[in-house]
Amino acid sequence: MILSDLIGAQVADAEGTHVGTVVDVRFVIDGNPGQLLADARLAGLLVSPHGRSSTWGYERSGATGPWPIAQWLRWLHRGLFLVHWEDVSMVDVGRVALRAGYERHDAALGPRTSDG
Repeated sequence: MILSDLIGAQVADAEGTHVGTVVDVRFVIDGNPGQLLADARLAGLLVSPHGRSSTWGYERSGATGPWPIAQWLRWLHRGLFLVHWEDVSMVDVGRVALRAGYERHDAALGPRTSDG
């Protein structure tokens, strides 16, 4: 699987009800350091019930400017949520199905710091 299989995919719950579109993914780096980097693992999908475009990083809680763009993107992606990868039951061409009882998590990331 490649990221283009996920980005833009329509997301449905276990009953087949449309819940949004995958607009981004989240990775965590928690593996052993390799030759260049530590291993990354797909942790979840950012699902937007209203928008289909990227969040351009404005899901970060510290992203505030330029103000008109931040406000517009937050309105466009209102209801944005994170679904953990464990809650994905199936990925097909342009389609993602979630397992019964999946949980919606807050998609906001904290502000970037100089520590990483």
